[in-house]
Amino acid sequence: MTTDTTLRALGTTGTAAPPGPTARTRLILFVLCAAQFMIALDFSILNVALPVLGRELHMSQANLQWAVTAFALPSGGFLLLFGRVADLFGRRRLFLTGLALFTAASALATLAWGPGVFLAARAVQGLGAAVIVPTGMSLLTTTFPEGPQRDRALGVSGTLMSLGFTIGVVLGGVLTDTLGWRSTMGLLGVAGVIVLVVAPGVLAESRNPARPRLDVPGAVTVTGGLLAVIYALSTAAQRGFGSADVVATLVVGAVLLAAFVVVESRVAEPMVSLRMLRLPTVAFGNLAGVTTFAMMSTVVFLLTLYLQDVRGLTALRTGLVFGVQGLGAAVTGMTAARVVARIGPHRLLVGGLLIQAVLTATMVFLGTGSGGTWLALATVTAGCVGHMWAIVSYGITATSGLPDHQQGLATGLVTSSQQVGMTIGIPLLGALATTRAHLLGGVRLALGVDAAVVAVVAVLVAVGLARRARR
Repeated sequence: MTTDTTLRALGTTGTAAPPGPTARTRLILFVLCAAQFMIALDFSILNVALPVLGRELHMSQANLQWAVTAFALPSGGFLLLFGRVADLFGRRRLFLTGLALFTAASALATLAWGPGVFLAARAVQGLGAAVIVPTGMSLLTTTFPEGPQRDRALGVSGTLMSLGFTIGVVLGGVLTDTLGWRSTMGLLGVAGVIVLVVAPGVLAESRNPARPRLDVPGAVTVTGGLLAVIYALSTAAQRGFGSADVVATLVVGAVLLAAFVVVESRVAEPMVSLRMLRLPTVAFGNLAGVTTFAMMSTVVFLLTLYLQDVRGLTALRTGLVFGVQGLGAAVTGMTAARVVARIGPHRLLVGGLLIQAVLTATMVFLGTGSGGTWLALATVTAGCVGHMWAIVSYGITATSGLPDHQQGLATGLVTSSQQVGMTIGIPLLGALATTRAHLLGGVRLALGVDAAVVAVVAVLVAVGLARRARR
């Protein structure tokens, strides 16, 4: 256990540990994690249902990706904006508003009678998600004090976020084969109603007491930049990265994000503190978070393509493969806090990334025979151990060593890392796989790139945190 962790476990005076969580705070954690889990489900529950959905709603193969993109665009693009708006007008109020939006949109998606209605409902779902995720994380960090309680809460939240993505694939397969694709959206609607009924009675209002001004230029540039980049990456899956509109949109996104950096360096009350981003724990912790979420969610997507389109498995059998992975992830997530206490979050973060990279790399040997299914099952389950270790430890790393008044912003960055990672990974490497002539070759190539990216980031994080420790 590191010195910082030990001191936090003893409390600020170094003499006594803070009181443990009460029944009410446990219920708050349940509500907030249930909402995060529900959003993570939505990222993946439609993946295995897309072919059936396309046939029933008469959507072409080229337009089918929009079932995912229509959700990803607003959920990633408006994340930072709504996080700041919540600071101004109340996190509880916006959290409940986001829940209401998400639940209503899920009901509309369940009843959708045409492609236009369905895609509009998915876009509103994404908008609701962009409200729920940052406000939920802010409510979590204001409920649990810095130290072991917050570390455990962040670990549970991150674990369920990752589990939701995996379990969504399982549920998507089971529900699509038994009740049809509409049941996947109906499940989200029911979950939204349950959380919406419980949340008002347990959540207290919370806002930044300083009431900072909204950084309008920063909000416009970062939202426009994220929307442009996510749109370009999603569109590249159909048109390729050489397409003129993809290149143009990427350039626009890059220019807007660069303008955002300039704006944030000059305004008195920025949306994102550039000074905080210079801290090694914050910078490298969030780099690890974006990477582990982006690359593991991509692995799940690529293996879904492989198992269904190359191996010919049904949606139900594909879901069962990921069910085994989900069980492994659940066990790992429950024991990760103990491992953090023994070796420290920094070592666990680097080790988790390396395990994820090595086991992802072994999947480049996937073939057309039945052995490929078993290889996929074994490696994705074992690789998820490293992924879960990285999730639990990156949240602790990225919020450590900061004063209380900066914890809200630090955890907002952690939330953004999760959401942006889950948003950009699949469009980026999914396009690399699906635009090649042979799908199996594309999947192998994308998995190889995935593993290489995680390995490089693991080295960067190890070096960056080691330098910080020496200083």
